[in-house]
Amino acid sequence: MSEDEKKIQEEVEKTEAEEPKPEAEEKPKKEPKTDELAEGDFVLVEMTGKVEDTSKVFDTTDEELAKEEGIYNENQVYGPKLVVIGQNFILKGLDLKLPGLKLGEEAKVEIPPEDAFGVRRQDYVQTVPFRLLRSKGVNPVVGARLEIDGRMATIRSVGGGRVQLDYNHPQAGKIVIYDVKPIERYENNDSKLRALVGRFFLGIDLSLFKIKATKKKVKINMPEEVFFGENIQMAKRSVAMDIQRFFENINDIEFIENIKRPKTE
Repeated sequence: MSEDEKKIQEEVEKTEAEEPKPEAEEKPKKEPKTDELAEGDFVLVEMTGKVEDTSKVFDTTDEELAKEEGIYNENQVYGPKLVVIGQNFILKGLDLKLPGLKLGEEAKVEIPPEDAFGVRRQDYVQTVPFRLLRSKGVNPVVGARLEIDGRMATIRSVGGGRVQLDYNHPQAGKIVIYDVKPIERYENNDSKLRALVGRFFLGIDLSLFKIKATKKKVKINMPEEVFFGENIQMAKRSVAMDIQRFFENINDIEFIENIKRPKTE
């Protein structure tokens, strides 16, 4: 190599040494886990609803409070309620306020009629002959709330052989206030599936259900405890519809019912 070539080579090596080396690309940082709720989260929520102008409790997940307020229903299962945020599991006005809350945080939410139980509609109030209800086996009593021809109605007045029926929701036209507290969020698919099952098989210990999920199928072994309930087929169909709603890859839901021979002494 000639002297000129050596000088050129030395200049190139010197330049390369002085050039800054490109920095290694930073790996994207994982978002820190947060207790804040977001749309699509599966959460258990404690809630109590009151009418704004009277402070009267009309809805609660607390069994003891329901008894204290005189609204206890022996056919209702009390306890925290499953909510998939943004999916209309609860009142629209309450659903909209859940994102941003933190687990364990208590909040008071005021909801106007249009986002709660709707405005009162006069065309939902009807007067019918007393004999018409009696023919359906209904004994109308003022204040009673009952199902008539597939619709819930409140008896407003009885007299002169006529009965006034109000098909508006009892809280229609009212501002309502809910005290809410999200207490648990389901993070994995197994817990989410189990929660959806529990939504329709109320009062049954969810640990008794054996659930196995693959990419496209879910198998649910039913405990004997559910066999004594009512509307089992409807509950199974509702569970299947919910699973396919929230797990788009699941095409097949199989319910397995095992009936064992009773043990003999």
